Amino acid sequence: MLSEKNDKAQIETISAQLATEISARIGHAETYQTPIEGFEFYRQTKAAETSCACIVEPSIALVVQGKKSMALGDEIFNYDPYKFLITSLDLPAKMQVLEARQDKPYLGLVLKFDLAVISELIVQVPFNRLNTVVTDKSMVLGDTTPVLLDAFKRLIDVMDDEDSRNVIAPMIKREIYWRILISEQGARLRQIVSAGTQGVRIARSIEWLRNHYDEPQKTEDLAQLAQMSKSTFHHHFRELTSMSPLQYQKRLRLMEARRLMLGEDLDASAAAYKVGYESPSQFSREYSRLFGMSPKKDVEAYWKQAG
Repeated sequence: MLSEKNDKAQIETISAQLATEISARIGHAETYQTPIEGFEFYRQTKAAETSCACIVEPSIALVVQGKKSMALGDEIFNYDPYKFLITSLDLPAKMQVLEARQDKPYLGLVLKFDLAVISELIVQVPFNRLNTVVTDKSMVLGDTTPVLLDAFKRLIDVMDDEDSRNVIAPMIKREIYWRILISEQGARLRQIVSAGTQGVRIARSIEWLRNHYDEPQKTEDLAQLAQMSKSTFHHHFRELTSMSPLQYQKRLRLMEARRLMLGEDLDASAAAYKVGYESPSQFSREYSRLFGMSPKKDVEAYWKQAG
């Protein structure tokens, strides 16, 4: 019990230090890409009323101030300074900041995984440190520890010294990966990057879908790519992503269409055709189900809020 209290106190202390460091660098912006590859900061000054669709890459996400949720299918993952989120595949999810204020904004950080480095580290994990209990999900929560937070603090501390950053940052990132590999969630990450596993095979099909989301797809072809039978592929795909391959592709199309309307000023019909829809009315119905309003109203609401 005393150890738990000490850990909680240390987590709160280091989280407060990280919040100060992130605030100093991100300023009034909502996102900040650090000089360290794959390392990003996030900030939001008020809780969101609704969730926002996004693609989550393989990464670890920490909240140092506030609270956030990520929804994958019907499952919701709430995380805060005491819980971190691991994502081991590219997943279309919905995120929502649950706790944030103007005087105490939500502050978080994300470190994308380098799967090649993680593969190198896996073989060095001692047998007695292996956690073999594997979840069927590609998104899981873990318990934040002072040791893990300290590694992130050192990664931020080295950011401003370019010479040291280029040498030390890769070593600190390796340490962070190592901490995860020997944690309770290490088995999930090991399964994804180990050659020949079902996770890797599903990852191949996901990569194809991300690169060809605007093309017609057949489950049989994706199953063949994953070297599985159709039924086995469909089962494992749904287990890992909480959606079918068709639902996954649909999410990708709708999110890209939204980006085209907001970023390239395309109207709804043009965006629908560009991402592979043949029917604008079907596009509008599915868009409304995902984003909660029609494409036109969503774009208008976005620019009203931005303006």
